[in-house]
Amino acid sequence: MKREVRFGVAALRAGPALALIGWSVPEALPAAISGLAVANAVDAGFLAGRPVVGFGWLAGLMLAAVIGSAGSRMVFQRLGDLVEPFRDDLVRRVVGSALDKAVSGHPDEGALARLTRQVEIVRDTYAGLIVVIRGFLVTVVGVVIGLLSLAPAILPLILPPFLLGFVAFLATLGFAAAKQRVSVLAEEKLAATAGSVLAGTRDVVACGAEEHAAAMVSGAIQAQADADRALAKVAALRTVCFAVGGWLPLVALLVAGPWLAGQGLTAGVIMGGLTYVVSGLQPALQAVIAGVGGSGLRFVVTLGRILDETTVPPAQAPKRHERHGDDLILQDVTFAYGPHAEPVLRDLDLTVRPGEHLAVVGPSGIGKSTLAALVCGLRTPDAGTIRFGGVPATDLDAADRVLIPQEAYVFTGTLRDNLTYLRPDATDAQIDSAVDAVGARDLVERIGEQLDPAGLSAGERQLVALVRAYLSEARLVVLDEATCHLDPVAERRAEEAFARRGGTLVVVAHRISSARRAGRILVLDGVSAAIGDHASLVRGSALYRDLWGHWDWSQPPGLTDDADGVDAGTGTRLAHHFGQVVPHGPLGQREPGGDLRSGGTVGG
Repeated sequence: MKREVRFGVAALRAGPALALIGWSVPEALPAAISGLAVANAVDAGFLAGRPVVGFGWLAGLMLAAVIGSAGSRMVFQRLGDLVEPFRDDLVRRVVGSALDKAVSGHPDEGALARLTRQVEIVRDTYAGLIVVIRGFLVTVVGVVIGLLSLAPAILPLILPPFLLGFVAFLATLGFAAAKQRVSVLAEEKLAATAGSVLAGTRDVVACGAEEHAAAMVSGAIQAQADADRALAKVAALRTVCFAVGGWLPLVALLVAGPWLAGQGLTAGVIMGGLTYVVSGLQPALQAVIAGVGGSGLRFVVTLGRILDETTVPPAQAPKRHERHGDDLILQDVTFAYGPHAEPVLRDLDLTVRPGEHLAVVGPSGIGKSTLAALVCGLRTPDAGTIRFGGVPATDLDAADRVLIPQEAYVFTGTLRDNLTYLRPDATDAQIDSAVDAVGARDLVERIGEQLDPAGLSAGERQLVALVRAYLSEARLVVLDEATCHLDPVAERRAEEAFARRGGTLVVVAHRISSARRAGRILVLDGVSAAIGDHASLVRGSALYRDLWGHWDWSQPPGLTDDADGVDAGTGTRLAHHFGQVVPHGPLGQREPGGDLRSGGTVGG
């Protein structure tokens, strides 16, 4: 149990913990003045024939309760700052251990259960323990301060038995944790044994082996029953601890009442002392016994199993590479999905100069998204090298490159947190500039401060992700069909914004019109690759000529502000249609995402 307690204490962050302590001060106010208010209400108010004064003191106690509730509210708001990082540490431990075991050839079959159930149990019980222990300490400190202010003579009567009961309860925790662990293991064994017997019920009956089957299960049942009886004894010990710590101070104060009166203490002061016991110490002790004895044991047992079954992979210092320029160079790159599969890319040589805008086109499934993943270091080529600024793609720092896939990721939270995810220190002016550049102003104003992913269409999620990427300081930006749910005008605006942004831009084109805007175009056909500008590829690449010919032949007249005549549509608005963003157009006009030969898209 000591290991688990040390683990939980070590996980406390100093900043959030201090904030929690600070907001606990107003919460301690009701406990500190409850007895004092009752004593003055009785002595200076009701017994003195001045009920207004008495009610005034009671009103002050109610005001203190309101202030305490405000402190409690802020405590619970700050609780997540302690609990969520702890949960994240556990998740990293479980996932890291599972990956480490899988790589070493020993898969961890229980990792999923630990990740989805046990980690959540530990997180919830950890939060409960923080709340209960903090509340106990706040109340005890408040009561001690109040008694010292009211009548120090009462403190020696009630504090020793209270602390005795509390210490006795702490002494039972090790024993209780051991019994709880035995109970959990007995329950698991009983479930496994009963499951195997029940699965073979038909065979048991057919062979007349009922007695043998019952004997198999009876041992596990008896072990479970013994474990439950042991837990019942633990519960009885807790009751004794509460009787000592919760009721003995009250009895001591009542028995000492005549003596205290002889020492000059008034009836109000004695009632105030009783108030501190009944409304302060008793509830605090009861809460800590129930909380630590229940949630605490679940925390220790469950965390113990996680720690027993997981190992922390040895820490490796991150690789640090200094980039020299923004050149993206691919040399003899070959990649296949498996040793016996045909290569998706074969002996690909490509150089993208700093500040260049490259479009990648080709039929669906030809390897465009694979190339994007290779360029960003998410996959490793089977042969050849990929370097950006002289650094291998797999060793690039996260801040050096950003990849926006077709299905954009946004999360529940503030819009600002979503937009600044890759650049948390961005200023308001920088955010506004990025929003305007990408063309997301209307969307940002409609969303407001809070973002709910369920309320956004696929195109709107793409706009949020595009602003996030634009705002980042990455010098290599890869858009893997990241505008496929936008209408052509919105797509053009976003791509042109990234081209003006600076750095190296690679666009896996959803529409062939994206290629017309690029400085150079890479055409993949599954066998070879062609590279060049629009004019040279129209002359030299049959596939590109076919793609462009079908696009050009199928388009209606261009937009009034369409200088190159390649962006089809009739307006710049985004329309919601079946959860996606599609262009407004005349009836019968093809929507984005259609077949390459019937709508001008280049697939994925």
